[in-house]
Amino acid sequence: MGRYIDELKKNKKLKKEKKLVDYKWVLKISIIAFTLSIMFSLLSETIMPNVNILVGIIILIAFIALGILFDMIGVSVTAADETPFHSMASRKVRGAKIAVKFKKNADKVSSFCNDVIGDICGIVSGSTGAILALTISNSMNIDPLIVSLFVTAIIAALTIGGKAMGKSIAVNKSNIILYEFSKTVSLFYNPKK
Repeated sequence: MGRYIDELKKNKKLKKEKKLVDYKWVLKISIIAFTLSIMFSLLSETIMPNVNILVGIIILIAFIALGILFDMIGVSVTAADETPFHSMASRKVRGAKIAVKFKKNADKVSSFCNDVIGDICGIVSGSTGAILALTISNSMNIDPLIVSLFVTAIIAALTIGGKAMGKSIAVNKSNIILYEFSKTVSLFYNPKK
């Protein structure tokens, strides 16, 4: 029993040497979240009141889909195996270096994808849904409470069901999703050699 406790203490010392919280990253990601939230909300608040119901529904579905997509990317980065990407990077396959970089920083990439983009999309889809519910209520002369409850329930069901399905796909196809995402990112970003 004493030997196991010594091993646990040894592991605990190793973990203490590594910084537990990167406060610089926390500040950076908070500023990014604040900025993106303003941009997404501004987009939603300025466009939604001026569109018809069909366009509003398409915008709402786009926000929900974006949240689901980034949730899948965040999960796949944490679940992926780094080894094949090293092999691909040595053969100079486009996007492989970025995949390795993402995998090495999986906690940060996952936090950005799941928490920043995913959560912002969830919040914005809620406010978009509220505007859409009001538009539907006014145009069809239906009680705003009933429309609001119905729209909120649909948004929750689509978001939760979509993320549940997306997580399952992300865990089972993590390497493929990470590679495709990295390949897409490589069109805009070239990592340092």
